[in-house]
Amino acid sequence: MKKYGFLLLLTICASTFSFAQVKAPSQQFWDLLATHCGKAYEGKLVSPESDPRFAGRLVMHVRSCEDGRLRIPFFVGEDLSRTWVLTMDEQQLIQLKHDHRHADGSEDAVTQYGGKATNTGSVSTQFFPADAFTAGLLPAAVGNVWWITVDETSFTYNLRRLGSATLFSVRFDLTKPIDTPPAPWGWVD
Repeated sequence: MKKYGFLLLLTICASTFSFAQVKAPSQQFWDLLATHCGKAYEGKLVSPESDPRFAGRLVMHVRSCEDGRLRIPFFVGEDLSRTWVLTMDEQQLIQLKHDHRHADGSEDAVTQYGGKATNTGSVSTQFFPADAFTAGLLPAAVGNVWWITVDETSFTYNLRRLGSATLFSVRFDLTKPIDTPPAPWGWVD
């Protein structure tokens, strides 16, 4: 009996150890993205192929990496108003918010919209369906689903509005860092 009890204890300890070593897909996604802290990259509009609202140089900068929060400014030409804010909660679920500012640093009337992942996603992809705050702020965006993909070579930010033809996708080449851009509107260095 002692032999079987020892084997059971050994089995429980071994399985606990192996589970403790495995990171959730969301944590692996986060860790990969965090390897780009401080770096900036140029991107291109994938879909639609052209949009006058996104004319100009497209740049993302993984500017701020704090415990549980990543802030990634997204610049369109001289427009420094947008920052993607990712936060991770205790259940390792990631939330995406869009922080929009005016040139004087004040918040835009349409800001802090986004959504939270409903599961830990995958190592390369995280989905963010529109949350209740977004539905109240932008009723037409109630069907929005944002997703971000990241791997060793690219970062892609995407938006699909369910029930419509709306699709927005911009891809950044992570193999070619560029010079660090200025701070986004509203940031104090």
